Amino acid sequence: MTITYEWRGEVDNAALDALHAAAFGHPPAATDWASRLHRHSLGWVCAHADGALVGFVNVAWDGGAHAFLLDTAVSPAHQRQGVGAALVTTAADAARSAGCAWLHVDFEGHLSPFYLDTCGFRVTAAGLLALA
Repeated sequence: MTITYEWRGEVDNAALDALHAAAFGHPPAATDWASRLHRHSLGWVCAHADGALVGFVNVAWDGGAHAFLLDTAVSPAHQRQGVGAALVTTAADAARSAGCAWLHVDFEGHLSPFYLDTCGFRVTAAGLLALA
């Protein structure tokens, strides 16, 4: 099986909603992903295997030097096969090409080995304010 990665690939709302729900363990939410991405993102990476969406990551940005990874998702059947790392590498390369100097990511503790060891991020001080 060949997996292809596409920067700013075509977004099918239903397919991305189903992938996000499967990867994060919640019911589909009928999110209008395409509109959200086109309004707020530098870009995104889609991973396809045999025509099916199996991975995704969103790259939001501040319009300058800072880009932010959001919604890194890999279908459960394709996890632990390098898909997530390839998504992040593709996103980092595209953000760098767009002139970004920094790529930020927030993640839950159990994902530290992936982001820190596999993807090469480093720990920094940060803050978080819950708004809801």
